Order: sequence, then structure tokens, then C-alpha cells
Amino acid sequence: MPFGPWIASIPDFDPKLAEYSIECHRAGVAALERLNIPAVISSRPVWEGARLANEAFCLEGGEVRHLHTKQYFPAELGWYESNWYTTQSREFEPVVVCGVCVGVLLCTEVMFNEHARHYRKQGAELIVVPRATGRTVDVFRTAGAMASIVSGCYVVSSNRVGQGSSGPIFGGKGFACAPTGELIDMTSPENPFVVIELDIASVKEKQKSYPCYVTGPV
Repeated sequence: MPFGPWIASIPDFDPKLAEYSIECHRAGVAALERLNIPAVISSRPVWEGARLANEAFCLEGGEVRHLHTKQYFPAELGWYESNWYTTQSREFEPVVVCGVCVGVLLCTEVMFNEHARHYRKQGAELIVVPRATGRTVDVFRTAGAMASIVSGCYVVSSNRVGQGSSGPIFGGKGFACAPTGELIDMTSPENPFVVIELDIASVKEKQKSYPCYVTGPV
């Protein structure tokens, strides 16, 4: 969720602040549409019952489409997400975006490799990991590499940057991993924008090899 204040830095749920976050993201998505980019994948808050859900979405061809709803929430200083967000969704299903089969793991979800493996079984070629994490990137980069190794997919991850009036400092450092788990590139203050080219044929080949072909217990 890249727009507006990071509301999960506050321990107690506030309906007015939740609605303000929704409005900030509505304005942000409208601004993204004006960029005229073929597709953008990000996440936004939406109401689910009396609390919010963190919804991954795709903006493609001027249309906003639901992709996935976050299901794993941290509960600690700066990230009181479990107090703000909830969902009844249990789905991890890929969606075709610009001709590429895409799965989404929202931030903490990348720590759970079973979902990356599931995406591979559903035909995913790319796993996108929008996140809002601090300045230490090693844990998430390792998790992203593992997600690519077990799925044979490319894994790309972006991150919030900077600090608002209150709350944690977000560290940026977006990264892209090859289907082998190797780091392709990482953003930095000096290099804030990275472009990679997807070789879908290499994805198909990697998904035939170890450990992607390994089945679970029978």
C-alpha cells in the first residue's frame, strides 16, 4: 500500500483513518492511470466487514482488477497490521496480466514457500511481492530467492521508501530474482528504477527441474 500514511503504525483501529487511507489510494490509483503504463500491480485497502482488507490489484488498460487478498499479518511495533486488516479469503490463484501468468504474495506472505509452490502448480510464470518493510532487506531478499527456487518463477518485489510523521522507516530496495533464485538487480537511491526482461521459456525449463518437480507427501 504505497499511498498516504502508514496507518498500521498505530496500534488501535480507527475507522476514520481507515477511510482516509482508502481515499488516498483511490487518488493514487487515478494518478497511476494517468501514467498510461500497460499494467501496474500494487495493493490497496478496501473494506471487509468492520475492518480493512489488503487487496492486491492490477491496473491494466484503465481497468482495476482484483488479484489477491493478504492473509498473513504481522503484529509488532510499527506493523500492527493484525489490528487493522482481516480477510475471509484463502485463495492463492494466479491471474494473467499482459499475457503473463502472475501470482501475488503480499509482503509477509513471501515467507511461506508453500504458496509459491502452489502458484507454480497453477501455471504461474511471475510472482509479484509488493511490500512495506524496513531498511533491512536480507530476510526478504532470501525469501524472494527461495520463492523463485521452489516455483521456477521470476520474483519481483517493490517496497515503500521513507518515513511519514510517525511510524517506521521504509527501506526501499526493490529486487528481482531469476527463476534460479539468483538476484538479477536491486534498486537503490542512486538507481531507483530497474527494468528486467522476462524469458518465459527459461521459466518453463526451470519448472521441470529440481526442486520444482518434487511432489509432496502421498
